[in-house]
Amino acid sequence: MAKVVIGAWDDRVVDNRDKRFFEIEEYPELGDFREFDPGNPIKAFLGGRGFFAFDRNVSLLCAIRDYLKRAAEESCGKCTPCRAGTRILVEKLEQLCETGYKERSIREIRELAEHMQSSSLCGLGQSAAVPLLKLLDAFPEIVEEELSNGCLHSEQPSQSYVTAPCIEECPSKVDVPRYIDYIKDGQFTHSVGVVLQKYPMAATCGRVCVRFCEMACRRTQVDDPVGIKVLKRFVADQQKYATDHWFDRNLIDQPKADDLKVAVIGAGPSGISAAYHLLLKGYRVEVFEAMTEPGGMAAVGIPEYRLPKEEILRKEVAIIEDLGGKIHYNQRMGTHFSLDDLIERGFQSVFLAVGAHQGKSMRVPGEEDAVQGYISGVKFLLFINHYYINLGLDMDLGKKMVVVGGGNVAMDCVRSALRMGVEEVHVVYRRSRNEMPADKEEIEAAEKEGVIFHFLSHPTRVISEDGKVTGIELQKMELASPDQSGRARVIPVAESEHTLATDFIVPAIGQKVDHSFIARDQGLEFNEWGMIKADEQDLSTTRRGVFAGGDAVTGPATLIEAMAQGERGAESIDDYLTHGRTQFRPERRFQKLLKGMRKLQTEEVEQPIRHLYRVQVDELDPETRKRKFEEVEKPITVDAAYQEANRCMRCYRVYSVVTEK
Repeated sequence: MAKVVIGAWDDRVVDNRDKRFFEIEEYPELGDFREFDPGNPIKAFLGGRGFFAFDRNVSLLCAIRDYLKRAAEESCGKCTPCRAGTRILVEKLEQLCETGYKERSIREIRELAEHMQSSSLCGLGQSAAVPLLKLLDAFPEIVEEELSNGCLHSEQPSQSYVTAPCIEECPSKVDVPRYIDYIKDGQFTHSVGVVLQKYPMAATCGRVCVRFCEMACRRTQVDDPVGIKVLKRFVADQQKYATDHWFDRNLIDQPKADDLKVAVIGAGPSGISAAYHLLLKGYRVEVFEAMTEPGGMAAVGIPEYRLPKEEILRKEVAIIEDLGGKIHYNQRMGTHFSLDDLIERGFQSVFLAVGAHQGKSMRVPGEEDAVQGYISGVKFLLFINHYYINLGLDMDLGKKMVVVGGGNVAMDCVRSALRMGVEEVHVVYRRSRNEMPADKEEIEAAEKEGVIFHFLSHPTRVISEDGKVTGIELQKMELASPDQSGRARVIPVAESEHTLATDFIVPAIGQKVDHSFIARDQGLEFNEWGMIKADEQDLSTTRRGVFAGGDAVTGPATLIEAMAQGERGAESIDDYLTHGRTQFRPERRFQKLLKGMRKLQTEEVEQPIRHLYRVQVDELDPETRKRKFEEVEKPITVDAAYQEANRCMRCYRVYSVVTEK
């Protein structure tokens, strides 16, 4: 928390200049604004909705001048108010510093700033002049005083950060507006290049991403969010042959010494992302994968109708070997090698991305008695991928199946079961539809295909005869007041038990780490939830030189979250091998600051925006698709991509801090 001396943010004006510093109350909605990095206090903060000053000696006009300069650098140049207005405002402020305060010049500056705010075509230009206007409106005497003192002749330490709501919500911080800008310009190669800066699995993510970015899209205040995922898939598919020629070891400008080898354990999204970034940094990388194919849960857990493996996933994973990396299959840590073995082989650092592939049990009576017709969601999807898809073997799943759970794995299980010939598929979920964590599109797709949902139902017993599942006992639940996390509690309804007959039960209620990959004497520790204990910032574990990320650290998460952890792990390993310790990264500090002040970040779209329909993605007919594993969603056309890209409001914002040093 921080003490605000003066500030103007939205309609709120703060003025504590008449108070002694210890008398000023802290502002909890601002989060932790005391230091930017250790020993370096924050003196002021500027954003697209105003400013706060935490130090009486900061020059706000100087900070605003630097803020406008950064906005000018980021301007796309497509509209004059933003392109020219930011530069003219800087020039006029500096001229005014030379001539001294003049009312007429101040009026000209105000008029230009207001014109830029009202007529710029995107969020950057519309917000760039806001701190200046806030200062002119709320504290005109400070403007006059600072200009009289020649404040703009001096410099003060500052750092800036440019982002957008969609970028901040993306775990990998992909520059979404930029790759959409390139689509608008017809530069599809450049567009997919923006994505490839963050991870190699662009086409994969364009199919299965859960779209945190779209949830944050400000276009929702007008009509519907921009189809960011659809556009990502579009450019990735458009350039799928061009990228064949992009990646090889010659792409790396400064290869590291041959003895700087890094081992990556697991070829899932997190491991592949870590290997990708380490290879681009010049390291020699070897990946050790327990299964016979790469991709981790993306390969065995995501069905073919969502993600074609041969054409999409394996092609993108091949980039690792194109860059000079090696992938060793059928190599399970804890069985074929240990951490100590890797160090003895000369690996200077290790990244653990072993995933969380062990399904959790429901912990109800009768589970242990069911031998036939009972399998965890993760294993169920793995068996379908291996035995049915890869080997072409039939699987007898009976005529009726019950899947317990409300996440994406549960949705994948029920939709896959239909494609395997199960006639009647049920979902049992203990909360209401609104609380289901699965992607809403997946829930709707399952409903269209005929899946039967039982909300506010909880399994209490597995029923079997002679080791074979015959049914499941359920109890009705009702929602109660929220718990400490804010999530609605559920309580059982008395005497509401009933039985649902079934041939197969698939619990898909979560996953955990299989600890057999590591011996106790290897120096690795786990937390109370059974996940690898790793530092939240740099992903370092309790053993020096060993880092960990992905589901084994966070618990079961999404593909994009796993890839973001892989990138962070690669950065930390690079720091460790280069400097012996991880380095401070200003952009991460900005991200933490913005996350901490979310209560002050809600924005409304003030400029008039024309309503435009979101692109409609063609799909296979539900009755046709539910009997085969063919990809359900079809690609959009070039014309549709142009139209959807032009719905982007380009909501860039500049943020900056003034620091002591």
